[in-house]
Amino acid sequence: MPEQQQWTIAATEQPPQWFIEAVKQHTPASSGIYAAQLFWQRGIKDHQQLTAFINYKAYQPASPFEFGQEMHLASARLQQADNAREKIAIWGDFDADGITATSVLWDGLGQFFKQNTQLIYYIPNRLKESHGLNNQGIDNLAKQGCKLIVTCDTGSTNIEEIIYAKQLGINVIVTDHHTLPAERPPVAAIINPRYLPREHQLFHLSGVAVAYKLVEALYQTLPNVAKHPLEDLLDLVAVGLIADLVQLSGDCRYLAQLGIQRLQADFQQPAAARRRPGVGRLLELCQKSGDRPTDISFGLGPRINAVSRIQGDASFCVELLTSRDAKRCNELAEVTELANARRKSLQKDVQAQVAQKLTQLDLSTTSVIVLEDAQWPAGVLGLVAGQVAQETGRPTILLSTEKVGGDEGDGGDGGDEGDRGDRGDGGDQEGISPSSPSSPPLARGSARSVNSVDLYQLVKDQAHLLHRFGGHPFAAGLSLLVENIPLFTAAINQQLRQSLGTTTLTPTVQADLTLTVADLGKELFLELKLLEPCGMGNPVPKLLIQNCWFENSWHRNQQDWQGKKVQYIKTEFDIRDDSSRSVFPGIWWGHYKDELPIGRCDCIAELDYNTFKKRYEIRLIAVRPSVNSTLNTRNSPLILDLRNQEHSARAKQQLSANSTQHSALIIEDCPTNWDDLRAWLRRCLTISRSTSGLDNQQQLAIAWSKPNPQPPNQIWLTLVGIAKYLSRTNQLVTRVQLLEKIGISDQTLLVGIKALKDLGFTVKLQDRYLQITWHPSDNAENFADPAVARFLAAVREEQFQRQYFAEVPLSTIVAIASSDNY
Repeated sequence: MPEQQQWTIAATEQPPQWFIEAVKQHTPASSGIYAAQLFWQRGIKDHQQLTAFINYKAYQPASPFEFGQEMHLASARLQQADNAREKIAIWGDFDADGITATSVLWDGLGQFFKQNTQLIYYIPNRLKESHGLNNQGIDNLAKQGCKLIVTCDTGSTNIEEIIYAKQLGINVIVTDHHTLPAERPPVAAIINPRYLPREHQLFHLSGVAVAYKLVEALYQTLPNVAKHPLEDLLDLVAVGLIADLVQLSGDCRYLAQLGIQRLQADFQQPAAARRRPGVGRLLELCQKSGDRPTDISFGLGPRINAVSRIQGDASFCVELLTSRDAKRCNELAEVTELANARRKSLQKDVQAQVAQKLTQLDLSTTSVIVLEDAQWPAGVLGLVAGQVAQETGRPTILLSTEKVGGDEGDGGDGGDEGDRGDRGDGGDQEGISPSSPSSPPLARGSARSVNSVDLYQLVKDQAHLLHRFGGHPFAAGLSLLVENIPLFTAAINQQLRQSLGTTTLTPTVQADLTLTVADLGKELFLELKLLEPCGMGNPVPKLLIQNCWFENSWHRNQQDWQGKKVQYIKTEFDIRDDSSRSVFPGIWWGHYKDELPIGRCDCIAELDYNTFKKRYEIRLIAVRPSVNSTLNTRNSPLILDLRNQEHSARAKQQLSANSTQHSALIIEDCPTNWDDLRAWLRRCLTISRSTSGLDNQQQLAIAWSKPNPQPPNQIWLTLVGIAKYLSRTNQLVTRVQLLEKIGISDQTLLVGIKALKDLGFTVKLQDRYLQITWHPSDNAENFADPAVARFLAAVREEQFQRQYFAEVPLSTIVAIASSDNY
């Protein structure tokens, strides 16, 4: 089961009145206060920034030649190919960013080179070839007479393959946005925004946007050649940008704003008059209109990605996005929709199996979740891993140990109507060839991260155990020998645990604004729409609604588009609070109505407009009972949570002052294991059962503070210093005095005393006192000594456990209290 989420509220700083008035000019129907607060929180704090952010016409986009000499080299090499009538191949990728990037180059370069004769494209098979260039594909293009390959959304680190292509007489132009090679590869040009300063307005471009910039450069270099305007490509750019979940700032935001407008305008045309009938049909199938960023992230993006996940070969998606043949596009759109239905079915099955395996893990001692199964289809592992990571707050790696297929190694995709989607940042993994029947069995899979944990670095540090790997901090793909999985699991957990120290990984959700049901509606929606398109670095505003309740809730099974198979669940409801007599509609994807709390609660939601139902509604993100500081279950003590509160000392005083006999037990010392806490729970229940009536039920107050531990090395030096002092002064000390002075548990102190003995100290027990004598040794401050190392490890483990119990959800404690097993 997922752990209880930790809720946080974004730090609020009231924006000045002049700024609120400036925002209000863009949203005259509302006060502008909520949008102003969000802009201010997100670092937009002056007129110029605000205007450029909201109004794309006030933004000055960067020239494609901001890429410098590399763009000039690429433009010159393409002109050379034109003059020599060379055959050019576009080498794309199979995810939404790669497919749209290929489509942009196909349409864009197609203005200068004749399609299908002088210009062709190649999309690797996800299940056989994986990401990036490969020699087999290069051989294929060489046989067709290609002299130039233009990559998109891939290729930066394919040094060996680029050299191989050069040996065959093929030049390569790389357009990409992924990891840079250590040295410039032997290419005709490499256009990658990661070569630019991080603050540059082009730095966050995705693969499709980099491809667009190359076409833009050619439009400027060879004016009056193209027959169609460059802007016709912007709808595809918007789809790739938003589906790839890159940070929508600078030119990314500008291009996405323009592209969404083009997308919506084309969809509003009669079906027979659309420039992109395939895109229009996909929008119809997912009941979207193309005017919302979520129409891409939860609609178009997952459908494009589903094709390669299910079929491997996604080449026809380029035809789907670029062909003007409406009949053919309708056929391809329906094949795409069927692939997405199949993807959802497979994902649902794998999710259920992963959930079962998770019940066998102790998440309190697990830093990185690593699970394997021989039956899991590799194509959906990244999506499921992303969901597990979000639900548990832990990096998650899912591995398929089946014998066939290549490394899934995908990047993050957008979600769909039935899920929240994968929040990776678009992994670019190294290609992996299928296993031969005689080769050792390999496990292949995907990894997803959360909580700012650099998962790629974690995986990279275990390279000696891996066959191949690649990716980004939030998304990675990998393969390894099946026999190495236990070693890999132990090593990557130990590595992250050491780097985290006492930090506890917890699933978190952050609210941006606190408001009431009365605030919801069209005015607020239009005000918050000023921030769109939202994405990485500018997330959809999360709204906290407190002390509310749900009415008229009902759920139903969602079927695929032909009504044949149940795919997922959704719950619809009305939300109400004391601010209004009216209710407001909402929806909760993937949940049953019985999961909604009974009575008053708090929730975090997003405000949206449902194009299909033509209504404003909230999309529920998280919900919990309002009065969550005290939880009670049958046959368990009433537990009051006073941990980590500034007012806890006063609360404890009041609790003690107002208590009657047997009414409250207060735990102020943070436990280090469940047995310590179970002992208090047993004592509490024993007292409760000895009294009559619920009014006299024993109350247990957990009131320990969040630990502020010293470094383990310093604790050891303190223990040694005390031992030396006691030896020098011939004083005695009690065990309790030592524990209070050093701040460790009794069990860890025993490890420390053993270490002192191993290093030349004599420790004797006299009645209740300890007598310590020191025989000088140089090893006492040697942290590498095995005895000292054991003590330091014990301290670190204790600190880890204290941190866990400082933050463990109250619901977990109640579950333990309700268990018959203690």
